[in-house]
Amino acid sequence: MRFATYRRGRRDRETRVTAGMPRRFGYVVWTMTATSPGLIMYTTSWCGYCRRLKTALRAEGISWTEVDIEGDPAAAEFVGSVNGGNHVVPTVKFADGSTLTNPSVKQVKAKLS
Repeated sequence: MRFATYRRGRRDRETRVTAGMPRRFGYVVWTMTATSPGLIMYTTSWCGYCRRLKTALRAEGISWTEVDIEGDPAAAEFVGSVNGGNHVVPTVKFADGSTLTNPSVKQVKAKLS
């Protein structure tokens, strides 16, 4: 899964998922690719490490769902629970339920294979 598509008015657009809902009002249609089903990246809007990982994943053709923990208290709680109470981003959750904190693209690829 990578982006959610929402409809508002006559246009369809892509947007980053925040708190499980698109930034603008509408409905969410999840998309999934065969390369990385269930890959979720917990981020913040200001995180440089998150931007770097997203760029590397895009270059490798790996898709993901992005969740901004600043807008989603449940996501922030989850990130804290897997990082000893610290809200460290990027935190990546895989389909098997395992997580990596601030991983390299090599670590993500190894975990997906």
